[in-house]
Amino acid sequence: MRRHLAGRRLTEKEIPFSKDILEAHEQAGYLKQSPGIIVNGSYTQCQRCGNQTSSLFGYYQSPLFSSDICYCRHCLALGKISSTTSLYSWNASPPSYTIPAAPLTWQGTLSKGQQHASDRVIQAIQNRTSLLVWAVCGSGKTEVLFKGVETALLEGKRVLIATPRTDVVKELAPRFEHVFPEVTLSALYGGQTKVNPTAPLIIATTHQVLRFYQAFDVVIVDEVDAFPYTYDESLQYGVKQAQKENASMILLSATPSKALRETPHLQVTRIARRYHGFDLPVPRLEWCGPWHKKVLKERLPSTIFNWIADHHQHNAPALVFVPSIRVLHQISSILQKKNISHAAVHSASTDRHQHVEAFRQSKIPIVLTTTILERGITIPKVDIAVIGAEADLFTESALVQMAGRVGRHKDFPTGDVVFFHYGKTRAMRNAVDHIKKMNAEEMDH
Repeated sequence: MRRHLAGRRLTEKEIPFSKDILEAHEQAGYLKQSPGIIVNGSYTQCQRCGNQTSSLFGYYQSPLFSSDICYCRHCLALGKISSTTSLYSWNASPPSYTIPAAPLTWQGTLSKGQQHASDRVIQAIQNRTSLLVWAVCGSGKTEVLFKGVETALLEGKRVLIATPRTDVVKELAPRFEHVFPEVTLSALYGGQTKVNPTAPLIIATTHQVLRFYQAFDVVIVDEVDAFPYTYDESLQYGVKQAQKENASMILLSATPSKALRETPHLQVTRIARRYHGFDLPVPRLEWCGPWHKKVLKERLPSTIFNWIADHHQHNAPALVFVPSIRVLHQISSILQKKNISHAAVHSASTDRHQHVEAFRQSKIPIVLTTTILERGITIPKVDIAVIGAEADLFTESALVQMAGRVGRHKDFPTGDVVFFHYGKTRAMRNAVDHIKKMNAEEMDH
């Protein structure tokens, strides 16, 4: 029971024990029971996801109760939670862990900027304070965390690394398993259930974090500016609920908002250059005319087609971003008719991860994608193109992130970034200025 429940808050259906066993544990003081949804007059709040929006609650009649039962539609994907549901949490001593004397086996070296940021992370963990690591794309943020995570584990602290995207969990987990080989680590994302949820080191999507409760001494949120985390207050609520009192909070971002940078009591450290010391590739803006009209006629502007065909001919890896799933299917159809082998990847693609892995292994030269792959993917020697870069969807931070896929590897620090457009936008200009300013900074600080 302790191994299943410690540091989590779960409904009865999520606990593999009978009602009798739950009641016996509760009477003995091992379990704490709390309402799943609080309904107090006009005020309603889901205790799992924090939802208070009236339109995101549903109601149905009960044969047992005179009043309607309220349920939360917002976190329905995690299982139904209603005004008659209880949440159970562990109320006794947590499980103990065995941490080796030297858990970190990584022998790499850090750049000056990385080292400074790593020291600040260690300091924040030891002092139980909050820190934003503002680091350019490809600066080696993951390596910056290693020593801090080791410090936390040696101090007997539980660590959560949360990120909005499943793709990022799948990329981070093997890297941490490799450098912390004797530490129990669990990776949690949708569909992944056979894991140890009480491991001392957890890497999870922010959606999965909603099941944790006062569990972690150190919470690291990677890609803190990424969708859906920035737009969904319940995910931020979940991260707060997962923290123990006085927990350390480490936020990582290449493109933090002004509001985040100016958060009270949040210290900020910058890494303005990539670990290999080379500049970030600066995007070039290339006008391509009314591309969407040509796409409707099952054609591509010659500038775009030639760029894709050239990469296909030379088997040079290319990521091509498009503004919508509809456009993705249209362009994929055009490329198929031209015998250009590629994969088309979007959020609902069931085979997305297989395609990305094939791309990594150079089995597919070109991946056509939506913004789902704007971050959390590292492919050596990749070039990127954005088709219809003028679309509202392509914000400054999204464009910076996409450009940040290029030149990440020390052996291939350069590459082509092209924004194909039918009219320059402020976001495009700002993205170019943002990258040029980062390149102009002489020192990391």
